Amino acid sequence: MNNLINFLTAGILAAAPLLFGVLGEILTEKSGNLNLGVEGMMFMGGIGGIMGAYYYERAVTEPVAIVAVLIAMLCAMLCAGFGAFLYSVITITFRANQNVTGLALSIFGVGFGNFFGEAVANADPSKVLAVGSVVRNAFNNAIFPEPLVKLPYVGRLLFSHNFMVYFGVLLAIGMSLFLYRTRKGLNLRAVGESPATADAAGINVTLYKYLATCLGGAICGLGGLYLVMNAACGVGGAWVHNCIDGYGWLAVALVIFSVWSPGRAVLCALVFGGLSVMRYYYPIPFVPSTLYDIMPYLATIVVLIVVSIRHSRLSQPPASLGLAYFREER
Repeated sequence: MNNLINFLTAGILAAAPLLFGVLGEILTEKSGNLNLGVEGMMFMGGIGGIMGAYYYERAVTEPVAIVAVLIAMLCAMLCAGFGAFLYSVITITFRANQNVTGLALSIFGVGFGNFFGEAVANADPSKVLAVGSVVRNAFNNAIFPEPLVKLPYVGRLLFSHNFMVYFGVLLAIGMSLFLYRTRKGLNLRAVGESPATADAAGINVTLYKYLATCLGGAICGLGGLYLVMNAACGVGGAWVHNCIDGYGWLAVALVIFSVWSPGRAVLCALVFGGLSVMRYYYPIPFVPSTLYDIMPYLATIVVLIVVSIRHSRLSQPPASLGLAYFREER
């Protein structure tokens, strides 16, 4: 039983960065923009967040945890949002190919993160870009009181996680309510389904596309920040070369797996997170470790086949996904 609880707990921690990535991409794709640069935006968010906390610690004598966390999150969102803004200008204003632009953003973001990570590390006497224990603990420690954490089984499973895990779940709930229970969410989905019809109805298509894409990119950046700061997914509070390591591409696959639903994204992220750590808790002697790496992608292929067979409108991507909107042609 303890091994099962350990496995589920590790799966939840591994699922959190994926959840941020998939929620950001869902919001982007609901506007009709297909941004394949999630990997790059997670790199930009990761390096922006840790640099913000790093320089804040060195600017004050006694850093305050909550202030450092807010600075890190703000810097991560601004940095990744800037990458999404560049994508928006190129694809929405100049109507360039979205697939090519997204891939270029992914390459740019990876180089951006690694360049600044190494540059700041080389300027530090320790030759490492890392935050202190105050910030590291703020991103890794449980937020619930110890009596709840020590409850048998349930405590570790539900109350032992850092604040970003719960923030990701709340964000998924909030996004689901926004998309399906508000007028603005309906407008956004209309833009993604038929921008010409939405434009004729008086909806500012360009504004909705820009806001959804930039905010979606900022949310992806929080996934990169989590990977950099959380000890379960890396060193914990230190920048490591190529530390995102494919999580952005997994998030893109998860969007399909969750059939563009923020609510389902939580469950799907847990499945992917569990698959990514399964080898450490339930290894099968005759199964090579590389097979565990491709299991999430195999699951995505199965979901794609099922979705194609069902022909359910609710499980299909937005109709205008990946297509540039030419207002003069409506």
